[in-house]
Amino acid sequence: MLPWLFAFKNIFTFCFSFLVFSGLVWGQSASENPPNILFFITDDQSWMHTSYAGEMAISTPGFDKIASEGIYFENAFCAAPSCSPSRAAIITGQEIWRLGEAAQLFSAVPRELSQLCFPLLLQDNGYHIGYTQKGWAPNDFHIYKWEKYPLGQSYIKHKIEPLTESIVKNDYLGNFKVFLDSKEDDKPFFFWCGTSEPHRAFEEGSGRANGIDSRKVSVPGFLPDVPVIRSDISDYLLEIKWTDQNLEKMIALLERRGELDDTMIIVTSDNGMAFPGAKATLYEYGVHIPLAIRWGKGIQSPGRSSNLMVSLTDLAPTILEVAKLRIPNAMTGKSLKDIFIGLETKDRPYAFFGKERHTVCREGDLAYPQRAVRDRRFLYIKNIEPDRWPAGSPTMKSSHGWEYGDIDLSPSLTYLKENKNEAENLFAFATAKRPPEELFDIVNDPACQYNLINDESFAFDKIRLSEVLNAYLLKTKDPRVVTGESPWDDYPYYYENPNGVRPYHTLRDD
Repeated sequence: MLPWLFAFKNIFTFCFSFLVFSGLVWGQSASENPPNILFFITDDQSWMHTSYAGEMAISTPGFDKIASEGIYFENAFCAAPSCSPSRAAIITGQEIWRLGEAAQLFSAVPRELSQLCFPLLLQDNGYHIGYTQKGWAPNDFHIYKWEKYPLGQSYIKHKIEPLTESIVKNDYLGNFKVFLDSKEDDKPFFFWCGTSEPHRAFEEGSGRANGIDSRKVSVPGFLPDVPVIRSDISDYLLEIKWTDQNLEKMIALLERRGELDDTMIIVTSDNGMAFPGAKATLYEYGVHIPLAIRWGKGIQSPGRSSNLMVSLTDLAPTILEVAKLRIPNAMTGKSLKDIFIGLETKDRPYAFFGKERHTVCREGDLAYPQRAVRDRRFLYIKNIEPDRWPAGSPTMKSSHGWEYGDIDLSPSLTYLKENKNEAENLFAFATAKRPPEELFDIVNDPACQYNLINDESFAFDKIRLSEVLNAYLLKTKDPRVVTGESPWDDYPYYYENPNGVRPYHTLRDD
């Protein structure tokens, strides 16, 4: 035999054997009963704020256990930096520009999306499903007459006395236990625990009052490093600590019941921290979120970190695959199975995300449309309507009652507004109009303070990422790219009021 042919044969044999072995490993876990699934999602938490990721001011042993006994995803991104669009993308496995009205906050949800809701697909195939506290929200499912809520029955009966007045009274553990006790013994379960924390508002001074040392707080570079900001971040971190304590208790309950290794536990957040320059922006602290997954019987070589680019749209197809169900063709997310079995050979060089209308905070109720792509070093953002105010108008109160309405009301926002002369650049970063394109070197500038779009040294990366983004938007049929249409400027914006859920402009006129 020729030497080169002998070498080729050995390589082929090795590769074939490796793939067969890998398939057998996955097949062994897949041949058993489908796993239980605990989906634990916090509300407004950036990726840096776990002790596993290096946060020094608090400890998060619950998250750390999931990460250290499963897989920690270093580069995980939400599909949108806004509560309900992000949750819609998670549940349907699709980018937000494919979701119609559901790409905006306080929306009605098109009924056809029910065919893609992975919890309902699980329920149709024998799973016992349910949720507690914040599910796919804030949305209305009655307008288009949904037959079922996409996360199943709500479990909210049990209450406890919370740590602060701003923390909800939901007994997450107690309601999880009721859910588990209500299922038939032979059924697998899916339970969505959607905490209301660390969503604003926080109880001011609660972090300090409960032992958080503000001197240990890391202030991101897009915020002033002053006592009021450190205190605000401390209050935010306290609520993360609270959610993690509840996660710990739920893990312990599964362990006592002998179900821990049979359960895939997913821990993440819907979008980044509710501070100026983070939530409701496509900057790093708005879209980069924590993600760890533990599955004792399904993850090979646990205790790993993956630096591949992962989107929360990937979770729906992952869950369907481990449940041995067909993944709908309409889902744009990609199953994480290859990472679970340790291959990490699938090419995942990019994550994509976007934004449409968050709050009503501009003249004409207009959206602030953006699309972006992130690789391991760079973030490229396309601002589709740069003449509009990105964080909301400085002269018009939003549907929530204040100027710059896409920024949650907070001591941090108040400080920036009252000290705009001293913190001029940071105030502008959070509120000022933006150029059509932005490019940031995230490795060296995670706070996104230096736009490199006009720097000739990065011209190649600008062109490369622009082309990658445009190709993906075409592939996934973004109306803004395919037809140039802007449907989100015209969709009704629904807002809760005593008379029911109605379009915001009608409420305002009344």
